[in-house]
This record gives sequence, structure tokens and C-alpha cells, in this order.
Amino acid sequence: MQLWNSFLLAFSAMLPLINPLGSALVFLGLVGEAPSRVYRVLARKIAINTVIFLAVIELIGSALLNFFGISLPIVQVSGGLVIAAMGWSLLNEKDATANARNKQEEIAVRAEIDTRGLEEKAFYPFTFPVTAGPGSLVVMLTLSAHASSPVLSDNVLSHFGLFFAAVVLSALVYLCYAYAPKITKAISPATAHGFLRVVAFILLCIGVQIAWNGLAVLLATVVKRPA
Repeated sequence: MQLWNSFLLAFSAMLPLINPLGSALVFLGLVGEAPSRVYRVLARKIAINTVIFLAVIELIGSALLNFFGISLPIVQVSGGLVIAAMGWSLLNEKDATANARNKQEEIAVRAEIDTRGLEEKAFYPFTFPVTAGPGSLVVMLTLSAHASSPVLSDNVLSHFGLFFAAVVLSALVYLCYAYAPKITKAISPATAHGFLRVVAFILLCIGVQIAWNGLAVLLATVVKRPA
């Protein structure tokens, strides 16, 4: 149960940020016209890089917090507010799909990328920041701290859930990037926009819940503190 809850929390929080469908449009703009094999090779490298990137953030998240002397409730409050703000921003965007298409057109005009050098760009900019940007980094760091538990079994299961979510999201990235030309033609902008709105609302709720959990601990500490 702990594994499943952690997976659902991480998947729901990071899906609108990674946004495989929207990022696929930017990916198309960066790559331009290329054989199908090129899309598949790049998609595989980007998916692998995304898993590694998120896993590293998950693993060193607690160490970073300990190094800077930041407590878990503080991370929950601040990180939860950031996640909620991201969800609110996505929820109020006029048309996220249209924005992605505009960005694709701008990049396509500016970028003149040699196909032979595309694989060298598999991490930057294709993985970071196009696929997993600063928002994903903040969310994974927050969720990693949120998943920490004094009970070893719960701690391990929670972190496995986070990693599993990263793997599933990376698999979606691979599918959307490898078959980006076909997918973007098959799915209407209105459908993609509506789906993103629903997920953005879920992200907003997750952020508020995480922030409230941290605030509840801080308030309990203040109440128990002797006068």
C-alpha cells in the first residue's frame, strides 16, 4: 500500500511538469526533420537520462537537506507551496498546448542542429531542461523528503514508489518522443489541453496537502513548546 501511494503521489505530481505530450512538441522543434530511427535513438537516450536524473535527485535529496540543516516540515511547507503554485499556473494557462506549439516554432526557426550532433545533446537540452526541468527537480526533492519515514520498511517502499514513478514517466517520454510526429497529428490540441487542466488541478491539490502536512507538524511543535 505504501509503495502504491508513493507511486501515485509522485506520478500525479510530476506528470504535468514533465508533460510528455507538450515536451514532444518542443522535441520535434529541436530535432526537426529526421528519419524515424533518429527519433527512436534519441528518445531512448533521453528516457534513460531522465530516470537517472530523477533517481539521483531522489537519492541525494535527504543528504542535501541534512547538509544545509533543513528540517522535513520546512521542506514540506515550502515545497508544497511551490508545487501548488505550479499547479495553479498550469491551471490558469490559456492553452498549454498552443504555448508548446509556439515554442516549437520559435525553436525550429532559431535552431539549426546537425543530425549527427543530436546524440551529444541527449542530456542538455533534451533531458534537462526540456524534459525534466527545474520544476521536476523541486518536486522530486520535496517528495523524497516527504517519503522519508522512521520505519525502515515504509521508507524503502516509499522510495521504491518514487523510483517506479520515474521509470513509468520516462517510458511515457520514450513513447511520446519516439513517435512524436504521429502522436501530435493524432491527438487534437483541445484533448491534450483538457487532460492537462485535470492533471494541473490534481497537482494543485497535492501541493496544498503536502504543505498542510508540514504546517501541521510545525504548529504542533509551537503548541507543545513551553511558555
